[in-house]
Amino acid sequence: TRENINKRMAILLIEKGKGEVVTAPVIRSEIGGGRVQISGRMSSEEATDTALLLRAGSLAAPMEIIEERTIGPSLGAENINKGFHSTLWGFVAIACFMCMYYMLFGFVSVIALASNLLLLVALLSLLQATLTLPGIAAIALTLGMAIDSNVLINERIREELRNGSTPQAAIHAGYDRAFDTILDSNVTTLIAGVALLVFGSGPVRGFAVVHCLGILTSMFSAILVSRGLVNLIYGRKRKLEKLAIGQVWKPGV
Repeated sequence: TRENINKRMAILLIEKGKGEVVTAPVIRSEIGGGRVQISGRMSSEEATDTALLLRAGSLAAPMEIIEERTIGPSLGAENINKGFHSTLWGFVAIACFMCMYYMLFGFVSVIALASNLLLLVALLSLLQATLTLPGIAAIALTLGMAIDSNVLINERIREELRNGSTPQAAIHAGYDRAFDTILDSNVTTLIAGVALLVFGSGPVRGFAVVHCLGILTSMFSAILVSRGLVNLIYGRKRKLEKLAIGQVWKPGV
């Protein structure tokens, strides 16, 4: 540097065979002892950037773009809309099947299912939870779980009628004897939901929250709401000869 005073000395950073000039100050005096000070007309931001580059000792890593996509909010809204419609049409399909197969008892089951969805959405709103795609998937699963409880109750009532029980006795026995099966199936499913809630994260945990809440609301609606409606319809009739529960197949008939 003694022989190159008033000449520029470029400081280069070389990475993968390519060099880039960080700075090229003018040599004002001999550099001795390996220490040097760079001065000049730089803003504080430029000085900070230069110091960071000199301390880091590396340039930005090269990047080769293989694929590039632009995702906007419309894509998320479209997915949410499709998830909502799938849940809606799933509910409509279940309602049509239950009404055709179980007649009045199927209609009662549909009302209980609708109350289940209402309770679930109310709980999510109370907890200020954000409804995402995993949450919508959990609601769709809850539809199947909730209607399964009503199917067990209706089939149990049919079984009691096949065994010769009176309509009032069949209703009473159907709800009482189906309760244990409903409780067992929902508790085992709740255990799996709690495991997802404990060990999962992100979307999995969101699914587990809605799933667990849906199990609790489905038990309430399938047993209490459904039984209350059936008692309201048939409880006032003293002489009840038959039930509108669809075709009851009796052995030998």
